[in-house]
Amino acid sequence: MSTIKEYLTADHARCDELFASMEEKAAKSLASAKETCQEFVDATERHFQMEERVMFLEFETKTGMTQGPTAMMRHEHLQMRSLMKQMLEAIEADNKDKFFGLTETLMILMQQHNMKEEQMLYTMAQQHLSADSQRIVEMMDSMIVE
Repeated sequence: MSTIKEYLTADHARCDELFASMEEKAAKSLASAKETCQEFVDATERHFQMEERVMFLEFETKTGMTQGPTAMMRHEHLQMRSLMKQMLEAIEADNKDKFFGLTETLMILMQQHNMKEEQMLYTMAQQHLSADSQRIVEMMDSMIVE
């Protein structure tokens, strides 16, 4: 059994691998990166939903903190969703400069965001939700993206 922190940190790494693969393919041609970009977007959206629909809600219910770290993470998720949408649009327009400008911005935002989650929020969640850790990981693992 993995902890909430281990589970979500591993999922960050999986999304990061897709991001790196997408950039590698895009360096050759945007058309060759389209499928991997969509895989990255889908994996990242699933990650966001696991957090927003399961872990954040459990954390907020347990702690009563609704305007703290989870509110900031939701805001950052919105920013990243916008960048990913624009990346897909840049691929459709075959605009390599725009695509790589967006990926650079997204990379910086993701690194900062993931560090805050992994070093602070996931640790706090694990402390408050340790008794329910297995149930929460199972809920996230079985989640279907809406």
